[in-house]
Amino acid sequence: MSLIRVQNASIAFGPTTVLDNVTMTVEAGARTALVGRNGEGKSTLLKILSNALQPDTGEVITRSGLKCAYLPQAVPTDFTGTTYDVVASGLASAGHLLSQYHRESQRMAAGHTTVEGTEKPLIDHLSKLQDQIDTLNGWAMIQTVEQTLSKMQLDMDINVESLSGGMKRRVVLARALVTEPDVLLLDEPTNHLDIGAVAWLENHLASLRCALVFVTHDRKFLDSIANHICEIDRGNLTEWPGGFAAYRINKQQMLEVEAQQNALFDKKLAQEEAWIRQGIKARRTRNEGRVRALKKLREQHAARRSVTGTARMSVNQADNSGKIIFETDQLGFNHGDRNIISNLSTVVLREDRIGIIGPNGCGKSTLVKLLVGELTPTSGTVKQGTQLEVAYYDQLRTVLDTKLSAADNVSGGRDTVDVNGTPRHIMSYMQDFLFEPSRARAPITALSGGEMGRLMLAKLFLKPSNLIVLDEPSNDLDIETLELLEALLADYKGTVILISHDRQLLENVVTRSLVYQGEGKFIDVAGGYEDFERERAKSKTLKPVFESSRPVHSAQPASSANQASDTKPSKAGKSPKKLTYAEDLELKKLPDDINKLEADISRIHEAMNSPDFYADKAHADKQIAQAAQQQEKLDTLYARWEVLEEKQSG
Repeated sequence: MSLIRVQNASIAFGPTTVLDNVTMTVEAGARTALVGRNGEGKSTLLKILSNALQPDTGEVITRSGLKCAYLPQAVPTDFTGTTYDVVASGLASAGHLLSQYHRESQRMAAGHTTVEGTEKPLIDHLSKLQDQIDTLNGWAMIQTVEQTLSKMQLDMDINVESLSGGMKRRVVLARALVTEPDVLLLDEPTNHLDIGAVAWLENHLASLRCALVFVTHDRKFLDSIANHICEIDRGNLTEWPGGFAAYRINKQQMLEVEAQQNALFDKKLAQEEAWIRQGIKARRTRNEGRVRALKKLREQHAARRSVTGTARMSVNQADNSGKIIFETDQLGFNHGDRNIISNLSTVVLREDRIGIIGPNGCGKSTLVKLLVGELTPTSGTVKQGTQLEVAYYDQLRTVLDTKLSAADNVSGGRDTVDVNGTPRHIMSYMQDFLFEPSRARAPITALSGGEMGRLMLAKLFLKPSNLIVLDEPSNDLDIETLELLEALLADYKGTVILISHDRQLLENVVTRSLVYQGEGKFIDVAGGYEDFERERAKSKTLKPVFESSRPVHSAQPASSANQASDTKPSKAGKSPKKLTYAEDLELKKLPDDINKLEADISRIHEAMNSPDFYADKAHADKQIAQAAQQQEKLDTLYARWEVLEEKQSG
């Protein structure tokens, strides 16, 4: 069933046509990935689908009553209040009631007895809110809001305005997820999420019944989620059934066919151009139909948009460093009362590829700054090796000057740059990183996120180095550039330290990892994140990297916050009652609902064991998604049962 149809849509920004006569349909249940180079129009198409942007020509047909949620790439700045308020606001009027109830419950738990700013009894106000929530069947919504906040590792009572950009993005993502829309539109949803949050997001999206259209550079996320690919290439949209791996094979074959067709076209055009320029005798017998055909060939050639070239990266290599790059002994760093790095003893050797893995805010960037000497340890020591030449990719991009153009940021205002001993004109070098002269001369404030990432790499690789430090380099880079970066790092004759939440990048680059284990402790393990997880499955001492971590800004344990929200006030003027009438009925009904769900899940799992199950891929995908959805419901019911049982016995 068609939910949204974009018909013959075109849009241009200035002289550049971004989308050219594009047609696309969003079907119910589809999980569609929009792929293509940075700047090809993926975000623009998402805005058109969400009705946030109108095309210059064409139309967008939306099913009546459709509920659509859109997560933009840029973090909105107009949200205020607590994270609970913002996330619950996705539920419209019901969300406003939930926010009030949560806020007033917290005030009552803190000992307040009157409504803020009035003399009205707080317990009466809570009782009225309870009745309104009962009418809307809002207690299930409370579970949805709190579980989403918990899984996204968000402190529900912190003010959104005090959060970092990455944490704000989590809040907006959580707000989109609680709405249970018909169509969910996500623009780079994995940016600034750690591996644990991305893994949870994968599982959650797989269990949703809504249609999904998303843009991402995370290849594992693509492989896990997408069952349909829409590629935007040179203004045109091509649909590819199946997942990302199948698309890449078919796309390569299509490009080879296109190259052959263009070569034949160019050969014919050259022949016709030679004919038209023959001498006066030939022109007397000229065929006017052939002249008109040549004119049409010229127009087709002028209109043809060539495949965007591939970035060509190279690193200015410095002389070899000493054998030991860094040696730490009981290294520690505190910020106030918080222990960020604790008793780290390790050795980094020349040509090591080190991954630093842990949740957002655990101290990964702090550890790198301690190693390179930007911070001073509060305990222990760091010894740096000899002849170190460091190239440092800062995720905050503080090395870029917003007053300068892209080219001047790279060259320092010079016309030429030195690339491994060979002088290159700055514009030629910038084209290696896919900057046409007009973009190279543009102020960096006009660049997209992907262009900023490529600009950082262009500047970084000019510096002669034997140690490259990369702090979240994958944010905003397209897939082709990421793969080229991987190949470059594989050939690099120096040492690499990589902080990343991109599982594929870690898997393809690192040989050792420093993995966070809580309370400022990092342990040294062989391989990347997946290697650590395999080792952890066999170990009794290794801890999960992400599941055990608490929110960075948590003001109180999540359990106490949940308890405050799950406990309803007693009616005014009555003796306290452990369960309301509605809750008592709900508790009695829960065992039957749980048994039914468990039977449904078991039936699907048994079917999956049959060799014929995967013969019909569409049916198999539907059954797997249904099982995931049922499991999500089952987890919710078990959590609710535990809350009600505890409340009844308390």
